[in-house]
Amino acid sequence: MSGNDVEHTEDGRYIVVNGRRWRATDPSIPENLRAELVKALMTGRRLVKTQGDAARVMVNDAKVALGERGDPWWEPTGEGTRERLAATIRTLLRSRGEGSICPSDAARTMGGENWQDLMDTARDVAFTLRDDGVVAVQQRGEDVSGTDVRGPIRITAADGLEFRPT
Repeated sequence: MSGNDVEHTEDGRYIVVNGRRWRATDPSIPENLRAELVKALMTGRRLVKTQGDAARVMVNDAKVALGERGDPWWEPTGEGTRERLAATIRTLLRSRGEGSICPSDAARTMGGENWQDLMDTARDVAFTLRDDGVVAVQQRGEDVSGTDVRGPIRITAADGLEFRPT
């Protein structure tokens, strides 16, 4: 939730809804990516009604990607950064269906103006997700198996990507 009609705490880290405090979305997420993640979150929430726990993983990943769960976005840790990048990659891949993403999409989501500092970590997380059977990593349209790949890569969903709506 990032609308102007929502009350935020003075530090901007939380929103207040009916007197209850909730973690705010990371304000450094570029608007186009934030909108895509929120749409994925809403899709997951709707699917929980019909798919139950299978769709809850979508909701959790989207909330972690938005910075609303996991390590606080204002105090990132190394492991928390990796978890958020992984959740962002999974959420964007679900959102884009058969499409692919660049590791920079995940890095831009949580890196703000310094997103380039996260590129090596985003690539490494992509290779870890590949090793776990969740994604495929491609270069020039071909799957790559090693991690010593130089140059641009694309990430696509593999059969191991948890719950994808049909």
